[in-house]
Amino acid sequence: MKKIAIVTGASSGMGKELIVQISRKYPSLEEIWVIARRKERLQKLTKQVQNVPIRFFALDLKEKKSYEILKTTLEKEKPRVGILVNSAGFGISGCFEKLSEEEIDGMVELNCNALTKMTHIVLPYMGRGAQIYQFASSAAFCPQPGFSVYAATKAYVLSFTLALRQELSGKGIKVTAVCPGPVKTEFFDTAYKHEEMKFYKKFVMADPKKVVCKALKDGKSKKAVSVYGIAMKLVRIFSRICPEELMIKFIH
Repeated sequence: MKKIAIVTGASSGMGKELIVQISRKYPSLEEIWVIARRKERLQKLTKQVQNVPIRFFALDLKEKKSYEILKTTLEKEKPRVGILVNSAGFGISGCFEKLSEEEIDGMVELNCNALTKMTHIVLPYMGRGAQIYQFASSAAFCPQPGFSVYAATKAYVLSFTLALRQELSGKGIKVTAVCPGPVKTEFFDTAYKHEEMKFYKKFVMADPKKVVCKALKDGKSKKAVSVYGIAMKLVRIFSRICPEELMIKFIH
């Protein structure tokens, strides 16, 4: 039975960085299955990662047929999935009423539905000692005016992950929600096309290599939530102890 890892959102950002670091830290993997829309990026990735063979699936997780392809492949090959990383997602800032239906649907579909479907499809192939990394965000800690839909989708991811973690604890499957703040990736090229990024976010922008390194370390240590950096840890603490309305006004 082939031991593999599966990573979504693999063509850029933290998904790509995760593949690089997983391949170095888990050389016993026989393959890493990488999933993203951009085929040319995935082809380049197969040349960049040498430690573990890369198998790419150029799939759009907003399309139903993508899941059928993955299901069929899993049923045929019956691999042992040691690591599942759901890092596919995107965000669009701006006042809710000014967002397009396509932008709203896309965030909900990719950030919530795709992550949930991927987990449900892959879970039967995971056993004791396996690890699931679900990419949420520090935006999950508190509602964010001007980023309302994105923050809400990430709150879903965090809630789902913590509940799933409890359900799977008896099976020995570890589940970690990764909740970074702003990270220096292509994410922001799309996220702030409607408005300027809040000035304070620029000061806490993190290195994706460090965020991913901590996430893998926290996952291995069986932590429920991985939060990189003092600033984001403080945000999490304050979001728990401050009145919600006060916290929302502070962020806005």
